[in-house]
Amino acid sequence: MPLLGAGDAFPRLPISVIEGDGDRVLTVPDAFGDGFGVVLFYRGAWCPYCLQQLRSFERARRQLDELGIAVVALSSEDRSTTAALTSDLGLTFPLGHSADPVALAAQTGAFVSTDETFLQSTGFVIDPHGRVAVSVYSSGSIGRLVPQDVVGLVRRLRERSEAAS
Repeated sequence: MPLLGAGDAFPRLPISVIEGDGDRVLTVPDAFGDGFGVVLFYRGAWCPYCLQQLRSFERARRQLDELGIAVVALSSEDRSTTAALTSDLGLTFPLGHSADPVALAAQTGAFVSTDETFLQSTGFVIDPHGRVAVSVYSSGSIGRLVPQDVVGLVRRLRERSEAAS
């Protein structure tokens, strides 16, 4: 699968997210409704760079909410590891678990580790029409989407849209 770029339709991805004692399936980009969304693939709870990214999106939660930007993150780790991570970091946005790295790579172009089977860090900003506004692919431990860039991008896209109206 080629990499997804600006303007490409984001594939419909069903994601098993933890909700209370059970799970629910959240399908992106539909779950974002008429707003912007961020989809983060992270390597795992063992990756310090991923933990930093997840924490930064949680710290920016109020600002993201004010702009109507929803966030969902997922990895190939199992439910119990993901539940522990959610609790340990105090994350309030949905975390998906048990993703199939090879299938996600085929749908989105995300890189998969060759040593072990896990997704490399990948981030997408999805516009209200379900299209990719920006994609950030990493083939290793560094290089990832940050909330400040998402906020700036969404503000700029909204200003452009309002000016065109």
